[in-house]
Order: sequence, then structure tokens, then C-alpha cells
Amino acid sequence: MVRESILHWGCPVILHLEAKQEGKKGIWKLIERDKQLKCTNCGEAPDHWQYVTLLESSPLKGGRGHASFVSKCKLCSRESSIDIIPDSIGKYSSDDEGFKSVVHFDCRGLEPVDFDARVGWVAEGTDTGTRFEDIDLKEKEWVDYDDKAKASVGIYEFEHQFHKEK
Repeated sequence: MVRESILHWGCPVILHLEAKQEGKKGIWKLIERDKQLKCTNCGEAPDHWQYVTLLESSPLKGGRGHASFVSKCKLCSRESSIDIIPDSIGKYSSDDEGFKSVVHFDCRGLEPVDFDARVGWVAEGTDTGTRFEDIDLKEKEWVDYDDKAKASVGIYEFEHQFHKEK
């Protein structure tokens, strides 16, 4: 749930993750990555990925603040933005079952329609605390070996979905 102390004028959208894990305490993303976005004004959805990150901020037209991602639709020329809500970023734990909210976006004129997991994920061994970094989930699964635990570790059946919060 978005903290009530933050005022949002856009449409809040939440990314939910689900995965089966073996020998992992949790997985999380250090940096937000690529999303496929759609203009909510005209419905235009470019066929390329848009890079959205918490580490960058772009100014909004007219000096109305900043957002994590700002773009102008090539079809209707409307300026739109997405802002990552920093306090909403969470991780998916091995105790979680089903889809879980991992990040909230304040969307103004854009709507995420797809998410490319790619590289940059981090996981931690359940018993050993061994950190596995730069995990690539593009193929929706990942397998490795935890030397300290002397056991295989993995993430399987990785899925995502976006939900609009009302």
C-alpha cells in the first residue's frame, strides 16, 4: 500500500512478483530496469523497452517537479511520466506465496504493460546468507550452487503482473 503521507495525483500502479525458490531467503532488484509502456491518452505502445530507474530523475515540463521517467508520445505528443515510489520497494521472500507487491509507480499518462526481468537481481541463501548478485531472470528461472550450504539454489517459474491501485 502506498504510504498515505505521500500525495499522488497520477494512477498508482503496482508490480507484483511470484516465483518458486529453492534455498533462497529472498530476491530483490537493486535497480529498476526495462518496461514496455503504453500512452493512456492515445493507446500508443512502442515496441521497444523503456529504461525506468530510481537512480535518475528527469524534470517535468513547466517546472512541475521531477520523475523517474519522462517521455513525449510520438503519436499524440503528450508528455507523460512514471515515478518510482522509493518507500514501496520490497523483496520477494521464500516465505511469500503467490504474487506479492514489490514496487509502486506513480503513473501520469503512461501505463506499464510488460516488464523485462533481465539482469541485476540479487538473492540470498536461506541458511548461509550467501549473496548471489547480477542474477539474470530473462528466462524466468535461475540455478546456482551455494558452496557454504553444499546445495543447489534456484528461482523457478518467475512471473509478474501489474495492477492499478484504486
